[in-house]
Amino acid sequence: MPGARTRARHTAATLLLAQGVDVRTVQQILGHSSLSRTQWYAHVTRQMSRDAAARMDAALWR
Repeated sequence: MPGARTRARHTAATLLLAQGVDVRTVQQILGHSSLSRTQWYAHVTRQMSRDAAARMDAALWR
């Protein structure tokens, strides 16, 4: 099980992305040299998936 620091970084990355912060900005905040490391820390929530689908729907059909 990951330690408290790792869990905090996962939480921070996920919350930043959920607030609409660009993944490259999150990468810089966390001090990662590669985007793949940032993506590993971040989790896509169900709400984030629903919001993305709604934005795609709006772009395509409205």
